[in-house]
This record gives sequence, structure tokens and C-alpha cells, in this order.
Amino acid sequence: MKVLMKGNEALGEAAIRAGCRHFFGYPITPQTELAAYMSKRMPKIGGTYLQAESEIAAVNMVLGASAAGVRAMTSSSSPGISLKSEGISYMAGSDLPALIINVQRGGPGLGGIQPSQADYWQATKATGHGDFQVLVFAPSTVQEMVDLVSGAFDAADRWRMPAMILADGMLGQMMEPVELPEEGGHTSIDKPWAASGHGGKREHNIINSLYLTPDKLEDLVVERYKRYEQVQAAEQRAEEYLCGDADVIIVAYGASSRVARSAVNKAREKGWKVGLLRPITLWPFPTDALKKAAGQAKAFLTVEMSMGQMVDDVKLAIDCRVPVHFFGRTGGMIPTPGEVLAEVEKLL
Repeated sequence: MKVLMKGNEALGEAAIRAGCRHFFGYPITPQTELAAYMSKRMPKIGGTYLQAESEIAAVNMVLGASAAGVRAMTSSSSPGISLKSEGISYMAGSDLPALIINVQRGGPGLGGIQPSQADYWQATKATGHGDFQVLVFAPSTVQEMVDLVSGAFDAADRWRMPAMILADGMLGQMMEPVELPEEGGHTSIDKPWAASGHGGKREHNIINSLYLTPDKLEDLVVERYKRYEQVQAAEQRAEEYLCGDADVIIVAYGASSRVARSAVNKAREKGWKVGLLRPITLWPFPTDALKKAAGQAKAFLTVEMSMGQMVDDVKLAIDCRVPVHFFGRTGGMIPTPGEVLAEVEKLL
């Protein structure tokens, strides 16, 4: 049965149904409804909701809960994620799974509260200091927000690394019908590494990201990157829409892909061969799908609510075999299908 839900609230309910019973957050527009929803739901199901004194405190509470082996989550919006970046790096350095949700807003600085996708670089390349990556999932509908939460928790547990849902204010605030998963149907992954008490039956576990011996730290980082290679091979996800015969392929994710899809449909009505390739994972980036698409496309057009942060990743994925163009709006402005169609017409 489908129910009508706001994106932020759907994220919270999906996390609960994925087995999350520990939420630590701090209010910031446009994700505040998520925290408010969890404040109501968690006490009713025997879970923990705690509004921390700051974003920094919240992410470190997630670190502690995850170290104990439970599923834990935090959410924020762009400036708040910046404050959480140190804690995310500590979790990555401790090989801890957790879910971080970023409902992006315009920036830099305090910017504005309108939708944005200008945290792409932060999510995929600089979530915090040091050599590490986080899994990054980019939903384009409220239903997909629900679907990706459980998968993000599972992937984080499977690979022992933080995962992020990179949404935006448009998706967080819109309401759409969603079908929620059954409660208790989530995957349970054994965590023998957790600091969850041992009763004298095993050696005690230590969760740590500090290594004062350089060669030891280097060995750990190198091992982690070997695991990242496995993640890149196993977790790439993308959707292709009318790409089979397309001369121009639009590359767009999240809310921008909704606009791009409308532009593709209008282009097809005109007889123009245009398609859409939508990355669902931003890290690992869907390089394989883009390389395949580059075999017949004459040009790519990335559409983003930023100044073009994804462009270089598209160029690298296709080895610059065909031109990659960009159209975007920033500061909280949302591109329109008409604007995108006009850019496509220039390329054709």
C-alpha cells in the first residue's frame, strides 16, 4: 500500500524499517523535518533520538554507537555536513559503518535554504581529511530515497565504511506516494569487530583511528584502498533512459535528472536523438555505464544545480573520447526543461 509522504519524513521511516534505532542530529533547514520525525518515532519503538548540542557532537555520537555494533544515523544540510566532516573522517579511519544524510542547500557559507547540488565535490572527493572515500547514493524520487536507505545501510555494513544519501532541498520537501518496506525485513550483518562486550569469550575489540607508526598507518590505508577497488567493481549503479541510439546523452543525478528527463522527452517529440544517463551512485561513480555510452554518443551534456562539479568525473569516465558540455544553475536556482532543451539544440 502506498502512502503520501514528504521526502525528509520518508527517509526517517525508511531508516527505522532498515533497523536503525539510534539517531543523533541537529536542526537545519531544509532537513529539519527528518529530525523532527525521528524525535516522534524513536521513543515509540524503543529507539534513541538525541538532539545534540552541535553537529560535531551528533556525528561523534554516531561514531560511538556504530563502534558498539548498532545501526546509527545522522542527517543535516550542507553547512552542517561541513561541521561533521572531522567525525566522518574518524569513522572512515576506524572502518565504521554509518549513514549520513545530506539534504543540500545553496552555498557557500550560509548561502540560502533553496535546493542545491553544490556538495558533490564534498561528498565524493573531500568529505573529510585524509585518504578515504564514503559510499554516496543519489536518489531522484521520494520512493528511491526510501529504497536506497536500506541498501546504503547494508553496503556500509558490508564494506565497513560510512555511506551518504546525497539528496537536496527539493527532494526533501516534496511529497510523493511511496511504498514502504515491511518492518523487520532488513539485512542483519554480523559485526565481530564491534566493541559490544565480550564476556571473556573473545579478545576485546578496540576501535581506533590513531596510529603513531607511519608504516602501520600506511599499511592500513593501502589495505583500505584495496577494499575500495572491490567496492568500485561491485557497487556502481546508474539508470539509462533512451540512450541506445542517442547522439547527445544528458548526464544528471538527483533532482536535476527529473528536469533532464522532461527535456529528453520533449527532444524525442521533436525527433532529436537524446538520452539520459543518471548516476545513482556518485561514489563509486558509474564509469562502466558511461564508457559504454561513449561508444555511440557524439556529445555529453551534464546538467547540475552547481557550477559543474560532476563534469570532470564524466570526462575521466569516458577518457575524453567525445566532448562533454555543461549547463547548470546555482545558488538555489533550479534549471528548467526548456533551458536544458535549448542547450541540447545548440549541440545538435
